[in-house]
Amino acid sequence: MQEFTGRILLLTGAAGGIGREIAAFFFARGASLLLADLDESAVINMARQMDPQGERIIAARYDAACEHDAGIIASLAHDHFGGVDFMVPGAGIYPHCPVSQMEGADWRRVIAINLDSVFYLCRAVMPILRENSAIVTLTSVAAHRGSQNHAHYSASKGAVLSLTRSLAIELGGRTRVNAVSPGIIETAMTRELRGEKGDILKAQTPCGRFGQPREVASVVAFLCGDDASFVNGEVIHVNGGLYMAG
Repeated sequence: MQEFTGRILLLTGAAGGIGREIAAFFFARGASLLLADLDESAVINMARQMDPQGERIIAARYDAACEHDAGIIASLAHDHFGGVDFMVPGAGIYPHCPVSQMEGADWRRVIAINLDSVFYLCRAVMPILRENSAIVTLTSVAAHRGSQNHAHYSASKGAVLSLTRSLAIELGGRTRVNAVSPGIIETAMTRELRGEKGDILKAQTPCGRFGQPREVASVVAFLCGDDASFVNGEVIHVNGGLYMAG
Protein backbone atom coordinates (compact mmCIF):
# COMPACT_ATOMS: atom_id res chain seq x y z
CA MET A 1 0.00 0.00 0.00
CA GLN A 2 1.27 3.41 -0.99
CA GLU A 3 2.73 5.74 1.61
CA PHE A 4 1.04 9.13 2.08
CA THR A 5 3.84 10.99 3.82
CA GLY A 6 3.49 14.71 3.28
CA ARG A 7 -0.08 14.40 2.01
CA ILE A 8 -3.16 15.89 3.69
CA LEU A 9 -6.48 14.11 4.31
CA LEU A 10 -9.66 16.00 5.19
CA LEU A 11 -12.17 13.58 6.70
CA THR A 12 -15.66 14.34 7.99
CA GLY A 13 -17.70 11.94 10.05
CA ALA A 14 -14.31 11.03 11.47
CA ALA A 15 -15.58 9.72 14.81
CA GLY A 16 -17.85 7.12 13.21
CA GLY A 17 -16.98 3.47 12.80
CA ILE A 18 -15.74 3.71 9.21
CA GLY A 19 -14.30 7.19 9.73
CA ARG A 20 -12.05 6.02 12.56
CA GLU A 21 -10.60 3.27 10.40
CA ILE A 22 -10.02 5.62 7.46
CA ALA A 23 -8.19 8.02 9.77
CA ALA A 24 -6.05 5.23 11.24
CA PHE A 25 -5.25 3.83 7.81
CA PHE A 26 -4.02 7.14 6.41
CA PHE A 27 -2.20 8.17 9.58
CA ALA A 28 -0.30 4.88 9.69
CA ARG A 29 0.91 5.59 6.17
CA GLY A 30 2.28 9.02 6.99
CA ALA A 31 -0.55 11.40 6.11
CA SER A 32 -1.48 14.46 8.13
CA LEU A 33 -5.17 14.70 8.97
CA LEU A 34 -7.92 17.20 9.52
CA LEU A 35 -10.61 15.26 11.36
CA ALA A 36 -14.08 16.78 11.62
CA ASP A 37 -17.22 15.53 13.34
CA LEU A 38 -20.35 16.86 15.02
CA ASP A 39 -19.23 15.13 18.23
CA GLU A 40 -16.43 17.55 19.08
CA SER A 41 -15.22 15.79 22.22
CA ALA A 42 -15.10 12.42 20.49
CA VAL A 43 -13.07 13.67 17.54
CA ILE A 44 -10.69 15.66 19.75
CA ASN A 45 -10.07 12.64 21.97
CA MET A 46 -9.57 10.50 18.91
CA ALA A 47 -6.95 12.90 17.58
CA ARG A 48 -5.14 13.00 20.92
CA GLN A 49 -5.02 9.23 21.13
CA MET A 50 -3.67 8.84 17.61
CA ASP A 51 -1.24 11.77 17.72
CA PRO A 52 -0.46 12.75 21.34
CA GLN A 53 2.00 15.45 20.29
CA GLY A 54 -0.45 17.01 17.85
CA GLU A 55 2.14 17.00 15.09
CA ARG A 56 0.05 15.61 12.24
CA ILE A 57 -3.60 15.76 13.29
CA ILE A 58 -6.00 18.58 14.01
CA ALA A 59 -9.62 18.04 14.99
CA ALA A 60 -12.66 20.27 14.73
CA ARG A 61 -16.39 20.32 15.31
CA TYR A 62 -18.35 20.16 12.08
CA ASP A 63 -22.11 20.24 11.51
CA ALA A 64 -22.60 18.52 8.16
CA ALA A 65 -26.01 20.12 7.65
CA CYS A 66 -24.57 23.63 8.00
CA GLU A 67 -23.35 25.25 4.78
CA HIS A 68 -21.28 27.75 6.77
CA ASP A 69 -19.35 24.98 8.53
CA ALA A 70 -18.06 23.67 5.20
CA GLY A 71 -16.33 26.98 4.61
CA ILE A 72 -14.87 26.98 8.10
CA ILE A 73 -13.41 23.50 7.63
CA ALA A 74 -11.96 24.44 4.24
CA SER A 75 -10.37 27.56 5.72
CA LEU A 76 -8.92 25.53 8.57
CA ALA A 77 -7.36 23.09 6.11
CA HIS A 78 -5.88 25.94 4.11
CA ASP A 79 -4.56 27.89 7.11
CA HIS A 80 -3.05 24.88 8.90
CA PHE A 81 -1.87 22.68 6.03
CA GLY A 82 -1.85 24.94 2.98
CA GLY A 83 -4.20 22.72 1.01
CA VAL A 84 -5.81 19.30 0.71
CA ASP A 85 -4.67 16.19 -1.15
CA PHE A 86 -7.46 13.79 -0.22
CA MET A 87 -10.99 14.42 0.94
CA VAL A 88 -13.54 11.94 2.25
CA PRO A 89 -16.89 13.55 3.10
CA GLY A 90 -17.97 10.75 5.39
CA ALA A 91 -20.61 12.34 7.63
CA GLY A 92 -23.96 10.58 7.45
CA ILE A 93 -27.00 9.28 9.32
CA TYR A 94 -29.19 6.19 8.83
CA PRO A 95 -32.55 6.66 10.62
CA HIS A 96 -35.29 4.05 10.45
CA CYS A 97 -38.62 5.36 9.14
CA PRO A 98 -41.16 3.99 6.63
CA VAL A 99 -42.29 6.45 3.98
CA SER A 100 -45.88 6.31 5.29
CA GLN A 101 -44.71 7.80 8.58
CA MET A 102 -42.00 10.09 7.23
CA GLU A 103 -42.43 13.80 7.89
CA GLY A 104 -40.98 16.45 5.65
CA ALA A 105 -38.54 17.35 8.41
CA ASP A 106 -37.32 13.73 8.56
CA TRP A 107 -36.67 13.72 4.82
CA ARG A 108 -34.94 17.09 4.79
CA ARG A 109 -32.65 16.22 7.72
CA VAL A 110 -31.30 13.11 6.01
CA ILE A 111 -30.88 14.87 2.67
CA ALA A 112 -29.12 17.80 4.38
CA ILE A 113 -26.61 15.64 6.26
CA ASN A 114 -26.02 12.91 3.69
CA LEU A 115 -26.22 14.84 0.42
CA ASP A 116 -26.15 18.61 0.86
CA SER A 117 -23.05 18.33 3.04
CA VAL A 118 -21.12 16.62 0.25
CA PHE A 119 -21.99 19.43 -2.15
CA TYR A 120 -21.15 22.15 0.39
CA LEU A 121 -17.83 20.60 1.34
CA CYS A 122 -16.68 19.78 -2.19
CA ARG A 123 -17.52 23.28 -3.38
CA ALA A 124 -15.69 24.85 -0.43
CA VAL A 125 -12.58 22.68 -0.76
CA MET A 126 -12.22 22.78 -4.56
CA PRO A 127 -10.03 25.92 -4.57
CA ILE A 128 -7.46 24.32 -2.21
CA LEU A 129 -7.27 20.86 -3.75
CA ARG A 130 -3.73 20.16 -4.89
CA GLU A 131 -2.53 18.54 -8.09
CA ASN A 132 -2.95 14.76 -8.15
CA SER A 133 -5.60 14.97 -5.45
CA ALA A 134 -8.58 12.72 -4.88
CA ILE A 135 -12.08 12.83 -3.43
CA VAL A 136 -13.73 9.62 -2.31
CA THR A 137 -17.41 9.73 -1.37
CA LEU A 138 -19.18 7.11 0.70
CA THR A 139 -22.41 5.91 -0.85
CA SER A 140 -24.10 2.62 0.05
CA VAL A 141 -25.52 -0.57 -1.37
CA ALA A 142 -28.83 1.18 -0.64
CA ALA A 143 -27.99 3.67 -3.39
CA HIS A 144 -28.20 0.85 -5.91
CA ARG A 145 -31.02 -1.36 -4.62
CA GLY A 146 -33.06 0.82 -2.26
CA SER A 147 -33.69 0.12 1.41
CA GLN A 148 -36.95 -0.69 3.17
CA ASN A 149 -37.78 1.88 5.85
CA HIS A 150 -34.79 4.00 4.78
CA ALA A 151 -36.03 5.64 1.59
CA HIS A 152 -34.57 9.01 2.54
CA TYR A 153 -31.18 7.39 3.16
CA SER A 154 -31.15 5.43 -0.09
CA ALA A 155 -32.28 8.50 -2.05
CA SER A 156 -29.53 10.63 -0.52
CA LYS A 157 -26.87 8.03 -1.28
CA GLY A 158 -28.10 7.57 -4.84
CA ALA A 159 -27.77 11.31 -5.33
CA VAL A 160 -24.26 11.28 -3.85
CA LEU A 161 -23.31 8.69 -6.46
CA SER A 162 -24.60 10.92 -9.25
CA LEU A 163 -22.86 13.97 -7.76
CA THR A 164 -19.63 11.96 -7.59
CA ARG A 165 -19.72 11.25 -11.31
CA SER A 166 -20.49 14.87 -12.15
CA LEU A 167 -17.57 16.05 -10.03
CA ALA A 168 -15.31 13.49 -11.71
CA ILE A 169 -16.07 15.14 -15.05
CA GLU A 170 -15.56 18.67 -13.77
CA LEU A 171 -12.40 18.06 -11.74
CA GLY A 172 -10.76 15.21 -13.63
CA GLY A 173 -7.71 17.13 -14.83
CA ARG A 174 -6.48 17.76 -11.30
CA THR A 175 -8.63 15.74 -8.92
CA ARG A 176 -10.02 12.25 -9.36
CA VAL A 177 -13.45 11.64 -7.79
CA ASN A 178 -14.70 8.14 -7.00
CA ALA A 179 -17.14 6.46 -4.65
CA VAL A 180 -17.19 3.47 -2.33
CA SER A 181 -20.49 1.70 -1.71
CA PRO A 182 -20.31 -0.29 1.52
CA GLY A 183 -22.77 -3.03 2.31
CA ILE A 184 -23.57 -4.08 5.86
CA ILE A 185 -20.52 -3.06 7.88
CA GLU A 186 -20.22 -3.78 11.60
CA THR A 187 -20.60 -0.28 13.02
CA ALA A 188 -22.95 1.42 15.45
CA MET A 189 -24.91 2.81 12.49
CA THR A 190 -26.01 -0.67 11.36
CA ARG A 191 -26.52 -2.24 14.81
CA GLU A 192 -30.32 -2.06 14.68
CA LEU A 193 -30.46 -3.41 11.14
CA ARG A 194 -28.11 -6.27 11.96
CA GLY A 195 -30.17 -7.10 15.03
CA GLU A 196 -33.41 -7.24 13.06
CA LYS A 197 -32.30 -8.84 9.79
CA GLY A 198 -28.79 -10.10 10.45
CA ASP A 199 -29.34 -13.76 9.58
CA ILE A 200 -31.24 -12.91 6.41
CA LEU A 201 -28.61 -10.44 5.25
CA LYS A 202 -25.76 -12.84 5.93
CA ALA A 203 -27.60 -15.53 3.97
CA GLN A 204 -27.95 -13.13 1.04
CA THR A 205 -24.25 -12.27 1.11
CA PRO A 206 -21.98 -14.73 -0.73
CA CYS A 207 -19.15 -14.01 1.73
CA GLY A 208 -21.49 -15.11 4.52
CA ARG A 209 -20.63 -12.33 6.97
CA PHE A 210 -20.77 -8.60 7.61
CA GLY A 211 -17.91 -6.32 6.60
CA GLN A 212 -15.39 -4.64 8.86
CA PRO A 213 -14.68 -0.87 8.77
CA ARG A 214 -11.05 -1.53 7.85
CA GLU A 215 -12.19 -3.29 4.69
CA VAL A 216 -13.83 -0.05 3.57
CA ALA A 217 -10.88 2.09 4.65
CA SER A 218 -8.43 0.07 2.57
CA VAL A 219 -10.49 0.65 -0.59
CA VAL A 220 -10.73 4.38 0.15
CA ALA A 221 -6.94 4.46 0.48
CA PHE A 222 -6.52 2.57 -2.80
CA LEU A 223 -8.69 5.11 -4.64
CA CYS A 224 -6.60 7.96 -3.22
CA GLY A 225 -3.29 6.38 -4.16
CA ASP A 226 -1.27 6.34 -7.34
CA ASP A 227 -2.26 2.74 -8.04
CA ALA A 228 -5.68 4.15 -8.93
CA SER A 229 -4.28 7.04 -10.98
CA PHE A 230 -6.54 6.30 -13.99
CA VAL A 231 -9.67 5.45 -11.98
CA ASN A 232 -12.15 8.32 -12.12
CA GLY A 233 -15.92 8.53 -11.79
CA GLU A 234 -16.20 4.93 -10.61
CA VAL A 235 -17.83 3.17 -7.68
CA ILE A 236 -16.35 0.18 -5.89
CA HIS A 237 -18.76 -2.09 -4.04
CA VAL A 238 -17.54 -3.35 -0.66
CA ASN A 239 -20.39 -5.62 0.37
CA GLY A 240 -19.25 -9.23 0.15
CA GLY A 241 -21.37 -9.75 -2.96
CA LEU A 242 -24.67 -8.64 -1.36
CA TYR A 243 -25.53 -6.26 -4.20
CA MET A 244 -24.66 -8.80 -6.89
CA ALA A 245 -26.51 -11.71 -5.29
CA GLY A 246 -29.34 -9.86 -3.57
